[in-house]
Amino acid sequence: MSFFKKFFSKDKEEDLNKGLEKTKESFFSQITKAVAGKSKVDIDFLDDLENILISSDVGLETTVKIIERLEKKVAEDKYLNTEELNSILKHIIIEILSENNTKDIEDYDVPVGVKPYIMMVVGVNGVGKTTTIGKLAYQFKKKGHRVVLGAGDTFRAAAVDQLKIWSERSKVDFYSKGMNTDPAAVAYETTQYAINNDMDIAIIDTAGRLHTKTQLMEELTKIKRSIEKKYPGAPHEVLLVLDATTGQNAIEQAKHFTAATDVTAIALTKLDGSAKGGVVLGISDQFKIPIKYIGVGEGMEQLQVFNRKAFVDSLFT
Repeated sequence: MSFFKKFFSKDKEEDLNKGLEKTKESFFSQITKAVAGKSKVDIDFLDDLENILISSDVGLETTVKIIERLEKKVAEDKYLNTEELNSILKHIIIEILSENNTKDIEDYDVPVGVKPYIMMVVGVNGVGKTTTIGKLAYQFKKKGHRVVLGAGDTFRAAAVDQLKIWSERSKVDFYSKGMNTDPAAVAYETTQYAINNDMDIAIIDTAGRLHTKTQLMEELTKIKRSIEKKYPGAPHEVLLVLDATTGQNAIEQAKHFTAATDVTAIALTKLDGSAKGGVVLGISDQFKIPIKYIGVGEGMEQLQVFNRKAFVDSLFT
């Protein structure tokens, strides 16, 4: 029985395959051209592979690591054809993802015995942060959890309004103090609301201005402290949302946010709109922070839990 058949519904499998189409078409068509007529991995091929990986936004450091491992592997097991090369590359990519703290999970859920489970969501405007929160709320609600969304991005009227719409669409609770209020106070009171109203999960939005703004980064630290003051040990998860279509800029954003707060998980959106799905490898390798969710379409069900085995199987299918 294949991995997909065992753990994925047919719809999820199709969504994942379709979501990675652009990356697969770009990556594998180039690989096929690079190995055409070759019977071994030579310097020319390694140069071509380096360019292919970098153009797929794998990142320089991770690209070097892949090439070094490939050289070592083919020195031990002589490469003969494209199929064998793909098999070796697949093995290396699985290896790199395994070195991250990412765990293969099969469905949305939160740890047993932690109630309410507090999630703080960070990321710049435009990456799909509010949409990701809405889809998470929808998925958790489907699991039978009681969920409240906290409108902590108080600097944009659109952010508060959009989150309210998502709460209504997902049929979950909503907490807001309105515009231009203290985000840390919103986070504190959302946590209090979750405790008082027997919520299972609270998902708290935060301001999404440019990551280069020092004030924003200080604000995130303040919000996290505020949540912890009300509920020691919380937030239980700090989820960083990144847009796969931005490639290396996503990695740059990750550097700033991980420096500002203790990011514990990553959601990578818009994979279906990008030929640069290689950024998954770069982020995984550089930050060693679990990739927990990937967006492979606009539908409510198309924010999937990230499963490295399913991802690599799909990438090489």
